[in-house]
Amino acid sequence: MAKAMWNGAVVAESPTYEIVEGNVYFPREAIKAAHFKPSETHTVCGWKGTASYFTLVVDGQENPDAAWFYPDPKPEAANIKGYVAFWKGVTVSK
Repeated sequence: MAKAMWNGAVVAESPTYEIVEGNVYFPREAIKAAHFKPSETHTVCGWKGTASYFTLVVDGQENPDAAWFYPDPKPEAANIKGYVAFWKGVTVSK
């Protein structure tokens, strides 16, 4: 079981996940939607494609762009389509 926590709250939890470049990617249905707010941020990875971000919100505190996902990954990263990963102080355990 993989779990992502920030600010004392579980923001994602799932027995199924993917690991890419040391990051745990959670299925989209495993995230606790109440803690996620869309972000306008986008970045580009040469082999995965264009990433979009979420800001985490827990108890009124925000962690901007702390979660990312690839809505339309390149073929080499097809296994993470529909998956979300974390950074910026989010604790991930598996």
